[in-house]
Parts: sequence; structure tokens; C-alpha cells
Amino acid sequence: MTEPAATQTNPLLLIVEARFYDHIQDRLLEGARAVLDAEGCRYETVSVPGALEVPTAIALADAADRFDAFVALGCVIRGETAHYDVVASESARGLVQLGIDRGAPIGNGILTVDSEAQALVRSDPKGKDKGGAAARAALTLLRTAEHFLSDE
Repeated sequence: MTEPAATQTNPLLLIVEARFYDHIQDRLLEGARAVLDAEGCRYETVSVPGALEVPTAIALADAADRFDAFVALGCVIRGETAHYDVVASESARGLVQLGIDRGAPIGNGILTVDSEAQALVRSDPKGKDKGGAAARAALTLLRTAEHFLSDE
């Protein structure tokens, strides 16, 4: 993880988005960007195929030591097989492990839902706004790191 953003006026975040469901992802991204814009943050966005690739992309970016925090966005909708359970569990586990092992501030906005209707409600920037919530979580964790890691 990079140095805490104590002296930075606008931290740099990376949004990693899984583009499996484009129409849902667009809404999550809109919510996350609105929060980061309102906070005066700088950010970059990178897309990966699905939720399983999000933790790896964040790990690669964290190793580059360029970003202050990360926002993980995606959607996993329950289907007829156990694949949902694997993707939902492993993507969440990967993100949590990165946070614990590397101290990476990560806001998890990967939806795990039973239906597209649930995903649409949760991704709506004017509704549950889980994209915005993930961005706020990343910023909160960044401030927490700043608090504990500052020299003051």
C-alpha cells in the first residue's frame, strides 16, 4: 500500500469493474464516480471480465504502488449451478484477504444477488447506490489507514 493520503488533497483511487453485466455495471460505476467526484478524488478505471478477476487486478495495481485505495465493482447473479457460490465467495474472500494481508483500503461493491431485479435496485445511483457505498467505504478505510499510520 502507498503512504497514507495525509498530505494529499485528492487521493488517487482505482476502480476495478467486472463488466459481465454491462447495464448493471454502468449504474454501479455512475454511483462510485459521483461519490469520488464529490470528494475531489482522482481515479482511474480498469475493466476485467468478471468478479473473480477483480481481486487479482487489485493485487496487481497495489503492487505497482500508485493508488491510495480501491473500489471493487461487479455483479454476481444466482443461476442454476454452484458457480454462483464459488464466484460470490471467492471474490469476496480475495478482497478481504488483500485488505488484511496488504492493508489495502478496498470498498467492496460486488453485488451478490438472486435476481436481475435485485441487482437493478441495488445498483441504482438514486436508490441503494451500492457503487457509491463502495466508494465511500474505500475512502473511510483510507482515512482509517491515515489515522493509524500517520507520524503525528
